[in-house]
Amino acid sequence: MQTLTVEQLNTYIRDYLAGAPLLAQVAVRGELSNVRVYGGSGHIYFTLKDEKSAIPATMFGGAGKLEFRPENGMKVLCVGRVSVFVRDGQYRFYAESIEPDGIGSLAAAFEQLKRKLEAEGLFDPAHKKRIPKIPFRVGVITAENGAAVRDIINVTQRRFPPAQILLAPATVQGPTAPAELIRALHLLDDGRCDVILIGRGGGSMEDLWCFNDEQLAREIFACRTPIISAVGHETDFTICDFVADLRAPTPSAAAELAVPDVRELLRKFDNLQNRLTGLVGTRLQLLSQQLQALASRPVLASPQAYLDDKRMGLAQTEERLHRAVELFLERREQRLHVLEEKIRTLNPLAVLERGYAVVYDEAGGILRDASALAPGDRFTVRLAEGSMTGRKES
Repeated sequence: MQTLTVEQLNTYIRDYLAGAPLLAQVAVRGELSNVRVYGGSGHIYFTLKDEKSAIPATMFGGAGKLEFRPENGMKVLCVGRVSVFVRDGQYRFYAESIEPDGIGSLAAAFEQLKRKLEAEGLFDPAHKKRIPKIPFRVGVITAENGAAVRDIINVTQRRFPPAQILLAPATVQGPTAPAELIRALHLLDDGRCDVILIGRGGGSMEDLWCFNDEQLAREIFACRTPIISAVGHETDFTICDFVADLRAPTPSAAAELAVPDVRELLRKFDNLQNRLTGLVGTRLQLLSQQLQALASRPVLASPQAYLDDKRMGLAQTEERLHRAVELFLERREQRLHVLEEKIRTLNPLAVLERGYAVVYDEAGGILRDASALAPGDRFTVRLAEGSMTGRKES
């Protein structure tokens, strides 16, 4: 029996597993749990499990390779190999690729980003800007020589010739497309345009993928100018469609939504002109009737008679006012005489004038009884005219 160190044993098991053809390249279906993504390296560590078993797993640099972000509970199909980490003596699955089970990685990434931005409110109708009814400057972001720009120009010139088209060309496919689309968006969002159209013609999900870029979606949301998204065909949907202020099924439809039909405008203007003419005619007729009614009134037919009536009424009013004032003054004068008589009656000096007198003691109090004075006390007698003093003898 051979004796091995722990390292030798783990190395032997690793090499043994590496020599097994089945374990060198195997596809495993399971559910993700304990997912950890390290930002610096991009390594993904997780557990791959089913109802009865689990295995630790790793994908080196996986964060930069996958179109979607692995999440706990996600059903996936992993392709890779099984090996042993010699230091820990633990065998694990080293994934080379991870695909969502049942849908592709692009579809999974699309749904993840859609849920994220929707939760942040970027799709909320409350944030949608109103598309102007008559835009005179239309910004267009698409490939310079693509069919989309030709369709937009043709439809715009046919429907509304006064509109000026400002083209900011950009790549609409490939890894450089998001940055170019953002650059074009910044170029047009400077107040010159009334509305901006962004999009391209149809294609596969991979072809349209640049319109699912998260940074592009945030730039569209922050744009001050109303934006119409027109990416692909009617059945194609991108993140750009959801965050834009309006979604059009095709570039041609975007142009139709952006500008009005000049023939329809002329028809509406004709209708408005006819209505306005009718309203003005009716109003003039009504004012003419009112003017005739006013002209036939006596005040206008015979102004002097009207003035004489008003002058007579004013004279009568003046006379009534004078009578009212005189009557008011008479009543006040009578009231004054009555009060004057009452005051005269109540005046104590009036009693003295009838021959009566008032006797005061030395303190100034009124004497009503002679017994109130002692012999020798002085007193004062007040008459109607003057006063005199005296002394009680006995």
